[in-house]
Amino acid sequence: MFKRTKSPAVEETATPAKPGGKGRPTPTRKEAEAAAKARARAPRDKREASRKQREFRAEESRKIRQGMKSGDERYFLPRDKGRVRRFIRDYVDRRFSIVEMVIPLMIVGLLLGYTGNSALMQASSLVLLATVLFVVTDMFVLRFRIRRELRTRFPDESLKGTTYYALTRSMQMKFMRLPKARVKIGQALPEDYDRN
Repeated sequence: MFKRTKSPAVEETATPAKPGGKGRPTPTRKEAEAAAKARARAPRDKREASRKQREFRAEESRKIRQGMKSGDERYFLPRDKGRVRRFIRDYVDRRFSIVEMVIPLMIVGLLLGYTGNSALMQASSLVLLATVLFVVTDMFVLRFRIRRELRTRFPDESLKGTTYYALTRSMQMKFMRLPKARVKIGQALPEDYDRN
């Protein structure tokens, strides 16, 4: 009674390919969805699944590392984002820190300690003790100066965690720091820093 009548089948005519066209018909929605499902099909076994997951994680970490090296703030960790953290990084990177010399001084101290000569062994102890004292003093000076700068430049910002951030960055060798340093040692920082 309410049956829809079928219209007679329309014969398909071969249409000539457009110049500059892709040379094939656009897939239907059903075909496109089937192709997407086939691409996203679950791996056959656990080994293949873990391999795919490892490859995905490696690619993501490579992208994040590259973004951090290039200074792209989209790839920074939450602790590295914002103008205050950017200022802290630049402030720490522009100053010469005794931590830069820790590894060479430690190596000298250890070499002197293994000579077997009592005078050189005492010198080794003095070198190691002096290194530790210099690092601790440098950390106190950095903490005092950076807190003063932050209060002056960013009076309305919360300073929670900023001292720890500055100290942990300063304790890393400069070439190992991520995000990479943007300033050279001794370079002056601009006054209107929050516009950077």
